[in-house]
Amino acid sequence: MSGVMGHQDVDIDLGQLVRAVWARRLKVAAITVLGAGVAFTGAKMMAPKYRSETRILIEPRAPAFATAQANDPGASPLLDELNIASQVQLLQSADLIKQVINSQKLYALPEFDAAANGSALNDILIALHLKKSPLESPPEERVIDAFTERLQVYQVPGSRVIGITFTSKDPKLAATIPNAMAAAYLVKQSGAKLDSNSEATRWLEPEIETLRRKVSEAEQKVAEYRAEHGLLPTNTGTNFPTQQLNDISAELTRVRGERANAEARARSVRDSLSSGEPSDTLQDIMSSQSIQRLKGTESALQSQISDLQTSLLNNHPRLKSLRAQLADIKAQIRQETQRILSSIENEAKVAALRQAELEQQSDKVKASSAQAGEDEVGLNALEREAVAQRQLLETYLSRYREAASRADKNSSPADARVVSNAIQPVDPYFPKVVPIVTVVALATFILTSIAIMLAELFSGRALRPVGVSTAAEEEPVEKDEIVHSEPRRSAATPSMLALTAEDEEPVEDVADVLPEEPAVDDNEFSVASVADYLIGSRAPLAIAISPTGDRGSAATVSLARKLADAGSRVVLVDMTGSGCPTDLMAQDRDALGITDLLCGEAAFGDTIHGDRLSDAHLIPQGVSDTRRAMRGASRLSLLLDALASAYDIVLVECGAADVAGVSRLTQSKDVEIILSMPDIVEDEFVAAMTAFEAAGYSRVVLMSGDDPADDMISRQAA
Repeated sequence: MSGVMGHQDVDIDLGQLVRAVWARRLKVAAITVLGAGVAFTGAKMMAPKYRSETRILIEPRAPAFATAQANDPGASPLLDELNIASQVQLLQSADLIKQVINSQKLYALPEFDAAANGSALNDILIALHLKKSPLESPPEERVIDAFTERLQVYQVPGSRVIGITFTSKDPKLAATIPNAMAAAYLVKQSGAKLDSNSEATRWLEPEIETLRRKVSEAEQKVAEYRAEHGLLPTNTGTNFPTQQLNDISAELTRVRGERANAEARARSVRDSLSSGEPSDTLQDIMSSQSIQRLKGTESALQSQISDLQTSLLNNHPRLKSLRAQLADIKAQIRQETQRILSSIENEAKVAALRQAELEQQSDKVKASSAQAGEDEVGLNALEREAVAQRQLLETYLSRYREAASRADKNSSPADARVVSNAIQPVDPYFPKVVPIVTVVALATFILTSIAIMLAELFSGRALRPVGVSTAAEEEPVEKDEIVHSEPRRSAATPSMLALTAEDEEPVEDVADVLPEEPAVDDNEFSVASVADYLIGSRAPLAIAISPTGDRGSAATVSLARKLADAGSRVVLVDMTGSGCPTDLMAQDRDALGITDLLCGEAAFGDTIHGDRLSDAHLIPQGVSDTRRAMRGASRLSLLLDALASAYDIVLVECGAADVAGVSRLTQSKDVEIILSMPDIVEDEFVAAMTAFEAAGYSRVVLMSGDDPADDMISRQAA
């Protein structure tokens, strides 16, 4: 493929595909217009077809005089979904289609005869046995097949309406056929109901006669059984012995109450007489006329005696006479009270005798009632049979009257009605010239564009290597794009971690560590090589150490930008003491950064800023006091873990830091350590490598050398 190495990963260049189509726009337009012209010509050459539709509403219908039909449960299945689907199938039945074909004489029209509409293509297919010859089928079957192909019957969704659609080359015929189908369907439905009613009357007539005889026999058996066992009916619906027992029980209860009442009254009067208490409060005594009269006389004598005692002596004859009369009156009262008591006691005795007599009668009637209950079981069975036969007879008579009333064809309307008649269409249903031309033109344009894109892909011109930046991305940074800052920093500026490199004994063979001086293009420790290495690394955290000062920090900035240009989400954390990455990447030197975050004076999201020259992100040095910020250095590992969960690569530039400072950033040894030394200083490189390897950091990478962009940034940093 052009422009792509044999073993290099490639990606599709969508921009090149679009440019390729645009470069051939005239050819695409010409092919599209040609396809639209062919579609227009073909649509105009096609014979027009017309379509019309009739709609039928399925609903239970009954004559106006048949009020009982309104609540007929037999009509409810017509509203069922399955019944509507059954009516759709009935409209497509062969019998109904044959009836319409014969009534409209469609067999005489060439449109419905496949043998008369032959073509050269059909003849070839028939000769190759790829298609059945229409002459092999009977003429009637050919007409039915042609009719069925043009007919469409469907249920309107969510309703009980059925649509009948017919397509024909003749617009008049397209409207006539659906109306004829609907009329034939309604006649067929009405005839089916009429046949059902006639058949019902014929079946019910002998059944009714049989039921009448059975009802008469059953009622005769009930009367004979009732007379034989003496089960005479009463007004209460029970038999005579039971009614008699009920009456005796009611009378016995009443007599018992009267006896108890009489005995209670007699006991009250007797107790009053025996105790000598006045009997004025007893109802039976005070209600006696004799007692009332004697009481009145007694009261008058008492008044006279009281009046005379004031003027006469106690032994006066007048007083003695009055006292004698008073004693006589009291004696009469006692005698009258005794007579009342005797009368009450007689009432109690009579009630007791009446109670005994009723109890004897009750015992006799109970035996008769028990026997009558046993006999009534058989009577109830006969009555149930007679009632069942009579109810069935009444039901049959009601159905017979209804069926007989609907025996006339005008009194049995179909359970459907036409809600929309088909009308003769004016515009053809097919072909639609504008939609056909539009669809064909759009399809032609899409297929032509796809063909051009496939050609570009197969030629390799639309493929580009993965990870290779475009020419625009590799242009060197212009001098006017760099913010010039005061040269206030030196190469020996310590990092924010306040760490200095410690001298270690050199390794035995420096040649094993330091490569020979390679050419610039083949430098495997260049910024681009380190960027490729970090993209393939599994560790999301990379810590850059710049022992030689700000030139190394500037190289780290270039590394972050190359990672961003390669499509990685990268953030650079400025932990240097000089703030070189902040000067090179931030829009504002005083932007909030890591020191403000550690001091608690800024939120986490407020410290992340975009690079002014790339898609990389930056957490600047910040404006807070560095010594105060480093008191919260224990939070650095948590902050880096949070950044690692959001970015592909977290790049920490620590300046001239040592192993102890790096250990304060993270406890994990699974990090990338980058020694950023644009110009390799052997002593510093050996000391740093030895210290990190001794501390357990096995993934230490050297980054050296300058490319044009790195060199300009490094000079600016210096």
